Amino acid sequence: MTKLPDLVELKSRLRREREELVALGAESQQASQTVELDQSRVGRLSRMDAMQSQAMAIEIKRRREIQITRIDTALQRLANDSFGLCVRCAEAIDQARLEFDPTSLLCIDCASDSEL
Repeated sequence: MTKLPDLVELKSRLRREREELVALGAESQQASQTVELDQSRVGRLSRMDAMQSQAMAIEIKRRREIQITRIDTALQRLANDSFGLCVRCAEAIDQARLEFDPTSLLCIDCASDSEL
């Protein structure tokens, strides 16, 4: 488990990151809009580029939403004093791992096992 001052800093860091992700989501809303299919207004290659950009924007949005969910989960774990404990084995997650990624839910051993 990390020390109390570290938890305060991690909580602040998580909240800042969440705010940034939400702000980015609001800014990139237009990129995932439906692509205009009217060939008289937009050429075929331009339409293909727009469709590719739309697909990338949708995937970025999906990843952003996953990260926001991971942050919300970490904040909940901070609130209920389960932060820093592996959800699989209940052992403490290494402090360096949590400092690198405060949304980590698994200790390194359990994370390694799940990748196999």
